[in-house]
Amino acid sequence: MKTNESNADRIIRFVIAIIAAVVAWKTAGAISVIAWIVAAIMALTAIVGFCPLYRVFGISTCKVRH
Repeated sequence: MKTNESNADRIIRFVIAIIAAVVAWKTAGAISVIAWIVAAIMALTAIVGFCPLYRVFGISTCKVRH
């Protein structure tokens, strides 16, 4: 698993995860469940530095070092 996210991308994902967790905490029902799922996915990809969808579409925001 190769890193395909830049540091800025990872920070943005972590901020989105925090916002989604707050939304999930404050709401109920289906919106809460969806927000928890979004928060978990964003936090996990931010921590690991790898996004499976980026891999599928051939996207990489990480700088390539030669």
